[in-house]
This record gives sequence, structure tokens and C-alpha cells, in this order.
Amino acid sequence: MAGPLTGVKVVEMGVWVAGPSCGGILADWGADVVKIEPPEGDPFRGLFAGLLDLPANPPFELDNRGKRSIALNLDNEEGLAVARRLIDEADVFVSNYRPRVLEKFGLGYDACAGRNPRLVYCQVTGYGPAGEEANRAAYDIGAFWARAGVAASLTAPGLEPPQQRGGMGDHMTGANAAGAISAALFAREKTGKGQRLAVSLLRVGAYMMGWDTNTHLRLGAPIVPYDRRHAVNPIINSFRDRDGKWFWLLLLQADRHWPDLIRALGVEWMAADARFNSIPARMLNAEALVAEIDAVMATRTLAEWAPIFDRENVWWAPVNTIEDVTKDPAAEAAGVFVEVPGPDGPIRQVATPADFFGTPIEFRGWVPELGQDTEQVLLDLGYDWDGIIALKERGAIP
Repeated sequence: MAGPLTGVKVVEMGVWVAGPSCGGILADWGADVVKIEPPEGDPFRGLFAGLLDLPANPPFELDNRGKRSIALNLDNEEGLAVARRLIDEADVFVSNYRPRVLEKFGLGYDACAGRNPRLVYCQVTGYGPAGEEANRAAYDIGAFWARAGVAASLTAPGLEPPQQRGGMGDHMTGANAAGAISAALFAREKTGKGQRLAVSLLRVGAYMMGWDTNTHLRLGAPIVPYDRRHAVNPIINSFRDRDGKWFWLLLLQADRHWPDLIRALGVEWMAADARFNSIPARMLNAEALVAEIDAVMATRTLAEWAPIFDRENVWWAPVNTIEDVTKDPAAEAAGVFVEVPGPDGPIRQVATPADFFGTPIEFRGWVPELGQDTEQVLLDLGYDWDGIIALKERGAIP
């Protein structure tokens, strides 16, 4: 098995997305990830079947491929003992259960590290593992999208907050947790000791909005959202072509790229227009400038504009739909898609964010069914078949 984390044993006790997405990345990177599920399964398993009546659950597949699933009844002392044995033999434990739940099961950091001092113990939470709101229900739409300032920062005055797409904050948090775990494993190579980690949706959201948040901290300035007609720099902005296709101009260095844009659009008169001949003037007259550019952009299709922009060094990018992304040659070249071995052959999936050219990834396998690997995981722990049957009879495993 390839990947930079080959040989690393991970126990994941996670539900929904933030914790499992971390485990999914670690599995892609080569770790042996055992997913502990309750007898009824991770509730995310049934989302698409129950809510949308679809034959597959692609979001669950993305975050859980390549893992092994063991179903344990943690309310049964023998089932809980199995979980503890798994954690005692693991390199990494990652969970997005609320802190009070982990403590209830005797799976807090002190208890786990007392038995396994080399353990890297990662808590993924909404609001952090301490404080008055450590056990508040969150989801990423609460702790990340709403409370970290993301939605408000994207809401222009007078408009309603935009809807979040599923898993946005969860996946950013899971990726940060996977990176933190890797760093802690590296530290363990030097010290021989594991450690406790904490990654929260709120903190990741605040970091993602760090330019705005840091500006307010540093200067006390209010952060006021704006629409495309009132942008601080109106030429790093979205525009539409003749057919209504949106694209983005990427002219962040406004003075550098202003002459390039004038040439591309054929609007040499703008160079002498006092409303537009400097960065402050363009900011002050953003609405008028956007209207002028809109009128010109509407004369051609993006397919016609693209070679003109490239010739004149006008940086740009299409506003892709998800369907567009799946057909974009740039996405293909960037490794956005991978072939994962499925039950009936390879299945095209979204890649996790990193490539390792010295230790390339080889996918362990498809998404496990609930409890699919229960017996094998128990055998690996040292149970014999008589012991496994006894666990079933006593309700520790389904």
C-alpha cells in the first residue's frame, strides 16, 4: 500500500462530515482508518436515500472511501472495551463527537493518553473543546458559515444571506485537522510522545476570513460587504458576455493592468477620463466604470474575448458551474479527479487536495458498508471467533 501515511493506524469516531472528512483524507494518504460506527450507522449514510431518494450517496462516498467500518454499541461495556482497545493500539484517534460525549464514554484525552502515550488525539469541534459552548450543536453552517462571519461578509447591503453548499466548512476543517495530525506525527518521531490536537469550525472560518478579521482587529475599521458595482477595485470583478456567461477579471494590481484592459476592450478614451485614470478615481466611480465595462463585454462571447484577453495580458477565469468543472481540462490536469476502485469497477471521484510524488497514493478501496469489517477488525485485535460470537450475543456488536 502506497501513500505517505502507510503503516499509520487511525481510529475515527466521527459522524456527518468534519471528522470523517479528516479520516477520509488520511485514508487517501495511505493510513489504515478504522471507522467506529454505532449499530445504526453514521447518520450521514442515509441522507440521500432518505431525503432525496437517490440510489447513491456521493458526499458520503467522498469522505469515507478507503476506510474499514466496525459497528460497536458504546452503551454496552464490552462494546466500549473494544473501542478502547482499538484506540490503545492506534497512532491517531480523531473524533468530532462533542466533548461531553467522549468524556461520558471514558474516551477523553487524559484517559486515552494514559493508556497510549504515543497517541495523537484530534478533536474536531464546532466551537473548540473548552468554554461554555464547547458542547453546543453546530454543524458547519452554524459554527463556520454563520458564526465565523463568512455569510455576513458575502451579503451585500439590503440582500439576504446566501445559502451555503454542503460541507464547505467541514472540508476545510477536515483538511486542517489532517495537516495538524501529520505535524503531530512528525513531532512524535522526534519526541516519542503523542499529543492532543483541537481544530474547530469557528476557528477555521475566522482564519478563512482572516483578512477582514485581522483588519478589524488591527485598525478597528468596520468591514462592509459590497456588490460588484461598488467594489474597492472594480477591475477585479465579475462580468457577463453576450450570451450571459459570467467570468472574472483578475486585475488585482490595478495600475499595472489598467492599460492592458483598455487595449483589450478598445476603449482608449478611458485612459484620459478623469473618473477612471487612477486607483482612487476608479474606486470612487466604480458604479460608472462597471457600467461602461458591462456594455463592452456584452458585445462578444467569452470564447471571443478569451484570445483577446490572453493576447493583451488581461488575467481572467470563467465562472464555472459544477458541470463545467467536471469537463474543464485545467481541472483534469490539476488532478482534481481520481479513479477509485468501486464494487463494479473504477468510479470517478473528487480527489483530496494534495499529491505526493515520492509516495504516490494508491486507493485502499471503496466505501465500506456499515459494520462490513467488524469481524476482521476484531480478529486483528486478537479476538477469536468464540469471543466474537459472545460479543454478538451480549449486544456489544450487531
